[in-house]
Amino acid sequence: MKADFLSGVIEGFYGPPWTATERSMVLNWMQAFQLNTYLYAPKDDLKQRLLWRVPYTSQETSELKLLIDNCHAHGVRFVFAISPGLDMAYAQASELETLQGRLEQLYELGVRDFAILFDDIPDSMRAEDRRRFGTFALAQSHAANHLYRYLTGRAASRARFFFCPTPYCGRMRRAGLGGERYLEEIGETLDPGIDVFWTGPEIISSQISVKDIESLANTLRRPPLLWDNLHANDYDGQRFYCGPYSGRPLELRSEIQGILHNPNNEALLNFVPWKTLSDFIHAKATWNPRESYLNAMNDWHASFESAGSPIDLEDLVLLGDCFYLPEEEGSEAAQLFRNAEQWLKAPLNKKQVFYRPFQEPATRLRNICAEIVNLENRHLFSALHRKTWDLREEMELLLTFAKQMKSDPTS
Repeated sequence: MKADFLSGVIEGFYGPPWTATERSMVLNWMQAFQLNTYLYAPKDDLKQRLLWRVPYTSQETSELKLLIDNCHAHGVRFVFAISPGLDMAYAQASELETLQGRLEQLYELGVRDFAILFDDIPDSMRAEDRRRFGTFALAQSHAANHLYRYLTGRAASRARFFFCPTPYCGRMRRAGLGGERYLEEIGETLDPGIDVFWTGPEIISSQISVKDIESLANTLRRPPLLWDNLHANDYDGQRFYCGPYSGRPLELRSEIQGILHNPNNEALLNFVPWKTLSDFIHAKATWNPRESYLNAMNDWHASFESAGSPIDLEDLVLLGDCFYLPEEEGSEAAQLFRNAEQWLKAPLNKKQVFYRPFQEPATRLRNICAEIVNLENRHLFSALHRKTWDLREEMELLLTFAKQMKSDPTS
């Protein structure tokens, strides 16, 4: 593994930013898991995105200073990201001066590493910008290069600077987002010292191959840096994902600058994703995602002390398997689904044969979900309750239906 390989966490989701207490917990986990980079980019920090021209107040800078110092105390690189793309006038010199001033405010707080993000924005250009630059890519590259030159001249040592393109995944690239040859122009004009984010073939990529990354690196003229949304859940408030980091071969590590993980909104639900990400990054010759998941679940189990009935490790694994990955259920959840499907589709004279293989794990799962109410860690309860309660009701509905069928098969 390269000494400068970046690994860590992006607070980059839509929704309420983490609290100071949550961020301290995140940094403790990052230190324990040997993850080295924290990217600050919460979409709902208005002064990071919508109100990017407005400086932070003294109260806000005091809060950010605590976070920055806490990162450094944990041996974690703090990266501040700014997202001006919603309404930036690229051709106006005053806009670059404003951006420079915003970064200078953070520089004075001790930040040395920055990112400029142009994700999730309209890809239409103002007439003045089009006359000046011709293309979206050239306008954005000009802004990024200006800031990079300013920061590298300001810093005593080489600053890391990051760029998120408007088409940041393969699907967006194929759709022509940002204009024809957008990524090619970024590769040609963006300073070689600037790292470029990429999420894979999709916004949320279940698989990322070495072949795809090699092709992209040729276009960008540099290895990309993964902005990995595998466990992101800001697009679906009913779900969270606590399955293992997976779908990426170990060989991928040598083709990229690093992996920064954009996680579940609920900070407490990211223990297993980050522990397994760490296992992947530090793995030697082999990598088994399921084995890593089970080991991480064993470590996370200590957080599930209950004031009621104990939650066994086997129960926690079953629950986690139901909230595994966006396109994959864990093996026990998948088996439960198959058992339920077989029972529901069976003819009346054979339903009892298929009932018991469904009934036992479904009852366990219903009881586990109900027991979440009694967790001693009330913050963990709050993070889990609504999602697991919906699952409990689904199991209760199926079990009640089964009971009715047993008493009156023709109903």
